[in-house]
Amino acid sequence: MKHRGKHRRRRRGRALRATLAGTALALTAAATVISASQATVADAPGALKPVSASAGAGRLPLAEHRVPGEWLDRLASEMGRPVGVGAVLEGADLPLRDAAADCSASEKHSLPVEPAATRAYCFGGSDTRGWRAGAVTTSGDADDDGRWGGNRVILSGWTRGAEGGSLDGPAPGQGLAKVAFVDANDPARLRYTWALLAVPVNGGRDYRGLVSPLSGMVWYQDKLLVTTREGDRDALYVYDMDRIQRATVESDAVGRVGSGWAAHGYRFVLPAVGSYTLPGGDGASRPATVSLDRSTSPDSLVASEWVPADGDRRTRLWRYALSREPARSGLLATGSSGKADPVEAFETKTADVRGVLSRRSGWYLDRAAGSPGGHGTLWRQDTDGARAARCGTDGTRHCWSGGSGSLSYWEETGEVWSQSGRMLFALPLTSIGRALD
Repeated sequence: MKHRGKHRRRRRGRALRATLAGTALALTAAATVISASQATVADAPGALKPVSASAGAGRLPLAEHRVPGEWLDRLASEMGRPVGVGAVLEGADLPLRDAAADCSASEKHSLPVEPAATRAYCFGGSDTRGWRAGAVTTSGDADDDGRWGGNRVILSGWTRGAEGGSLDGPAPGQGLAKVAFVDANDPARLRYTWALLAVPVNGGRDYRGLVSPLSGMVWYQDKLLVTTREGDRDALYVYDMDRIQRATVESDAVGRVGSGWAAHGYRFVLPAVGSYTLPGGDGASRPATVSLDRSTSPDSLVASEWVPADGDRRTRLWRYALSREPARSGLLATGSSGKADPVEAFETKTADVRGVLSRRSGWYLDRAAGSPGGHGTLWRQDTDGARAARCGTDGTRHCWSGGSGSLSYWEETGEVWSQSGRMLFALPLTSIGRALD
């Protein structure tokens, strides 16, 4: 069962913001100055173009599929009673290093130059080598008071063998997906542990690893929704945060091993409870990155596709309403056909989008760097125009993290979270506003 705090902690949130602001100068000094080769200002993408959400470019209906309850029950009866997030955090014994004191210059090079991160941490190399970071969500998405069962939590998604800039997918035989559960109760002492993402098979008698890049992830209520590229139709997989299973065998294998259960050496595994697919196998467009928007009524999931910089069409953005039905907690709102249709759609000239965030009428789009080791661009767009964060007075817009992943807004503290390489970082949304053109 879930145990969510239900009282807003606004005073505590304001105090926390004041404390975090005091670290901004140290992290600003750590950010690397952008090279002269990046000083060229890219053409502005202009205003968002609304498109019909019911036809043409705006149409991206997602068909909902549930894993049969008897499959999940059979798996639980074999593996043991499922646990929740609190039990996972009890095993969080790996430290995240503080950027100001313990992360290398090369790691800190990936941090945004402007606006500067007010908090930044780096993962260890031994358990992330050969893995690519891509997705972030927090307990600020899960519940409006920013906590889950009294805990502040950050989830960081990684994919094995998916290094590099492409979102096309991992190499064959690779691509296992895992999530770091980060205990963020003490900002000065973040610790984490891993859980493998899996998919039940054979009627719930076994499971396989999810083989897909994790480029987008949203934790809403008791569900975790992640973007997938496993086949022609997959778009989102759904996980239940109250159905986390313990592995019983320490092995690189995944699934049933003799009389036990393995999760590629990790202690926890999340079996999928459902998925959203694209009817008709339309592989030309699908969500590549997602985030939660609490400024709408009802709360909504926003998504962007990935179109490369040399692509021949514009990038499409979508918004889906989240269900208000208690029996459908954490799921998308669907019609009588069982499909979730977009309630809003746009096109943008911004290409190579790696993170999307929406607040009220503004959409924030994180564009990757155009060259290895460079810095990216963070745009704010609406139907009136576009502005980008600038690096002080030198005019360049290449100020954002070069290899950043998805964006997540923590309403309680006013922070935007993202990650680039081994760096996990946060900064106030208000500082983004001040850095815009």
